[in-house]
Amino acid sequence: MTTVDQILYKAASGSRISMEECITLFESDEIEKMGHTANLIMQKHHPDPITTFVVGRNINYTNICDVYCRFCAFYRAPGSPEGYVLPDETIFQKIQETLDVGGTEILMQGGTNPNLPFSYYTNLLREIKKRFDITMHSFSPAEIMKMKEVSDGLSLEEVVHELHKAGLDSLPGGGAEILDDRTRRKISRLKGSWRDWMDVMQTAHKLGMHTTGTMVIGFGESMEERALHLLRIRDAQDECIANGYNTPGFLAFIPWTFQPDNTNMKAEKVSPQEYLKTLAISRIMLDNVKNFQSSWVTMGPEIGKITLSYGCNDFGSTMIEENVVSAAGTTHKVNISSTLQIIREAGKIPAQRNTKYEILRVYDDENEVVDRDFVMQN
Repeated sequence: MTTVDQILYKAASGSRISMEECITLFESDEIEKMGHTANLIMQKHHPDPITTFVVGRNINYTNICDVYCRFCAFYRAPGSPEGYVLPDETIFQKIQETLDVGGTEILMQGGTNPNLPFSYYTNLLREIKKRFDITMHSFSPAEIMKMKEVSDGLSLEEVVHELHKAGLDSLPGGGAEILDDRTRRKISRLKGSWRDWMDVMQTAHKLGMHTTGTMVIGFGESMEERALHLLRIRDAQDECIANGYNTPGFLAFIPWTFQPDNTNMKAEKVSPQEYLKTLAISRIMLDNVKNFQSSWVTMGPEIGKITLSYGCNDFGSTMIEENVVSAAGTTHKVNISSTLQIIREAGKIPAQRNTKYEILRVYDDENEVVDRDFVMQN
């Protein structure tokens, strides 16, 4: 039995792998073996052959940003004639359109706009919740840290608490990139340390909010940095569980790939094989995170289909609207109908979920909503 086989056997048997063993997997090219093990681990968490998805919309409320990430094609610097802040009424219209097609989640994210006061965010959230029954899974840690900066002396915990009270339900994991400062300084010197990102997430956990974790590969990071990123997510999840916070902590993990087109950072696009390997290793390493999302937005629907046998139990969001990845030249789109078809082609039963991964409806082969028990029996 090779070293890789031993590590995979250990993981499949329910034992935790170390950072050194994680690095060994990253240095290996035995991708199919890793995918098989990741799938076995996924099935322990999700024994039913159901793949979920959420109907949601990304609303990019502003593209003005003072962080200037080299890898971002979306932002515009303060003062740019191409900069914008969406009017509230436009945001409300987009939310209504989402509800009209059965959507349940709004992922509202933008740049770190220094011109918006903290009251902008709390007032907007209150107005949204006054008008709509929808989950606000919004604002990355970098945006939260900018809110703290413009909040006239509020602590991080006070900022997150005020947002939560105003209507913020959960935090997405955007901006993690690689949770190691060597790479972060190289790609985004002003964005903050890995500790800043984690502090926001752990503060949200302490206050009873769930979050998601992410990792972006393809910046020239080392295999050690990828493994360290996963270890830091796992350690933070352990801490959340040990403290008994009223939250599942990181409810999901989503790795994806850097899209270099139209950015100030040139790099080779990560291959589908490297992405699938990273996905499988993430599932193997993060034994305390229950849900894994496919990144069809960056890899395309066909690779998205393969992810469902590489550790993913979730196809992510149908994304009625998406502007950030699209700005980097990647424009994969799916709708509910094609989502159902892709999931079925992977041999799974499709089901719509909400942000908490609670199943709302299960679909049969005719795209009809049916009783879950009936589908499982037939």
